[in-house]
Amino acid sequence: MLFDDVADASARVAATPSRLAKRAVLADVLRRAAADGPDVVAVVSRYLGGELRQRRTGLGWRSLAAMPGPADAPTLTVLEVDAAFASMAGLSGAGSSTARTQAAQALFAAATEREQRLLRGLVSGELRQGALDALLLDAVAEAAGVPAEVVRRAAMLAGETEAVAVAALGAASPDDARTALDTFTLTVGRPVRPMLAQSAPDVATAVDQLTGRTDPDAPAPQVVVDTKLDGIRIQVHRDGDDVRVYTRSLDDITARVPEIVTAVRALPARTLVFDGEALALDAEGRPRPFQETASRSATRESELAASATLTPFFFDVLHVDGRDLLDAPLHERLAVLDQVAAPHVVGRVVTADATVAADHFASVVAAGQEGVVVKACDAPYEAGRRGAAWVKVKPRHTLDLVVLAVERGSGRRSGLLSNIHLGARDPAGGFVMLGKTFKGMTDEMLAWQTQRFRELEVADDGWVVTLRPEQVVEIALDGLQRSTRYPGGLALRFARVLRYRDDKPASEADTIDTVRALAAPDRPPSAP
Repeated sequence: MLFDDVADASARVAATPSRLAKRAVLADVLRRAAADGPDVVAVVSRYLGGELRQRRTGLGWRSLAAMPGPADAPTLTVLEVDAAFASMAGLSGAGSSTARTQAAQALFAAATEREQRLLRGLVSGELRQGALDALLLDAVAEAAGVPAEVVRRAAMLAGETEAVAVAALGAASPDDARTALDTFTLTVGRPVRPMLAQSAPDVATAVDQLTGRTDPDAPAPQVVVDTKLDGIRIQVHRDGDDVRVYTRSLDDITARVPEIVTAVRALPARTLVFDGEALALDAEGRPRPFQETASRSATRESELAASATLTPFFFDVLHVDGRDLLDAPLHERLAVLDQVAAPHVVGRVVTADATVAADHFASVVAAGQEGVVVKACDAPYEAGRRGAAWVKVKPRHTLDLVVLAVERGSGRRSGLLSNIHLGARDPAGGFVMLGKTFKGMTDEMLAWQTQRFRELEVADDGWVVTLRPEQVVEIALDGLQRSTRYPGGLALRFARVLRYRDDKPASEADTIDTVRALAAPDRPPSAP
């Protein structure tokens, strides 16, 4: 299969807002990949999901800026592109940087303009074609002729899409595909995709969303209100004395977290799979800044003695001593969790009263945690899906910041100005950059800001348009974290655009002092 076939599919997926149309395009190119064999399916499924098969290639935006112009006609095959990146990823030692650059230049020189756009998106991780993994799994199901839920469950248990696509599309018939997918089962030691939560603006909305009562006089069903810790998501597998710890992205960090391994070995079970969080606590038991927890989980073994200690807390159990619990209702899983995981269980309340749930939210936020996750008591564990059975609620902070620059859009946003650079006002003069975002922008907002920012343009390097600092924008964020990337020492967490403030001049934007006060660790965030 030519790489151009994948580039064409990626461009068409990016050009349409229709989920059905996207799925049809993806299913078509997957069928054609299947005709060329499992190796091609493996690569194509990764590329359509916006990823390279190689976790690290050594390439970045700076190296991509000096690539040669495009080829006139497509000649590259999918496997040739994959082999080129594999070769780059394997380079090390003296001269490897030069060799990697030369290999990348040779690859780009052989690629057409459309192929180069896809290559850049894959290398940068910013393909933005709208082909999220859930959509790709639905396309695999359509191409293989099997129910989507069968493919999703297999991907959940396999922990990846690639192996599932190969199994489903390599089968001779839909029945054979289903049989192949049924071979993916929960295996202790192999991470599964974590269950994800939807969002709600407040606790009352989350409770109403889960209870779904049509009769206001009927008794409300109970919900579980879990504390949402401000840590890193972990999945822990134990098989005897062998304990493995994985991150949300299923990376193995066992060697970096020996204290979690020790804690799990002390629990009364020989085999288990837990879902939970790990975080660094201060002397009073409050969470330390998230950046410290994140840095600690990335610490090399040789540096562990001087780093903060992580404490594990678990909110779900998927397996204990030969018993799989994925399909058991949540209340059964929690009963098992309380038996085997004490004292490492996340705090929670079980209630039918939205006021009690809101009080729990207020107390955990005051204690420095992120918020709560409201869960349906009777729901199974639907790994890898942002299903309706879990709903997270966080306190929402807002800041009025100034747009300092904007980047050109790609994919569906080609021709528009999209990713905005955000700054807080410095009382001493000027502005302090805090981060970037393209989240929350409607089509109307993108069209408006493209025209508006051209009016404020002072420089354009072909990618970033620098602006006069005049436009104020209201940003919602989940919090702030320490950062060495930006001069203020802080970066926005999960920033998204709420609205542009034409009623407010830049001189009235929030100051860097206001932002620093919001980030102060001894100041608990306020409830909405």
